[in-house]
Amino acid sequence: MYSTNGQEAWRVLGIMAEFAVATERLRGIRPAVSMFGSARIRADHPYYIKAERIARLLSDAGFSVISGGGPGLMEATNRGAHAGRSPAVGLNIVLPHEQGGNGFQDVGINFRYFFARKMMFVRFASAYVVLPGGFGTIDELTECLTLVQTGKSRKIPIILVGGEFWEGLIAWMRDKLVGEGMISAGDLNLMRIIEEPEAIVEAIFDYYESRGFQPSRAERDKMLNL
Repeated sequence: MYSTNGQEAWRVLGIMAEFAVATERLRGIRPAVSMFGSARIRADHPYYIKAERIARLLSDAGFSVISGGGPGLMEATNRGAHAGRSPAVGLNIVLPHEQGGNGFQDVGINFRYFFARKMMFVRFASAYVVLPGGFGTIDELTECLTLVQTGKSRKIPIILVGGEFWEGLIAWMRDKLVGEGMISAGDLNLMRIIEEPEAIVEAIFDYYESRGFQPSRAERDKMLNL
């Protein structure tokens, strides 16, 4: 039997290997957009149809599109990108109830460790597009907001889709987080709601018009220290 220390050492090596494999396989996908949303949405739902449309437009515009690789809005994202010009990327992880890799991945990577997978969403993204979802979606949104707010990651467009879904959360943030001094009022400007798929693509291009998609040396250094 391995000692506890031996087990921990092997786990660390496994984590390192996961980072190395994922980084190598994703090296050529920039510019990319990470998209998030519920695993529980069916293919006939308006959210699914919109997610697929957004991903298709992004793919045809030259963006690789990254999703969590599972069903629901992740499947819609990969389906849309897979039908377009640029790669559909799925970062897959096994979950007890929801996760199963969808069949629309040009690049599929399997993860055992949640935090290694989460880093890849941020590290390779030129923008976040966040559709309605549950705890996992909110986790990804707040993590990206935190990294940008604290200067641990470069500033990127963070776009929310589904104003009716998100307006209660944003109102709570304005009332409680800003109102009680937990964040600055300007921190809410790190994200914006955009509904139309064409407008989302345009907003991302507008953001990078004067700066280019390639991260600067300082931004690359930030990403190495996430």
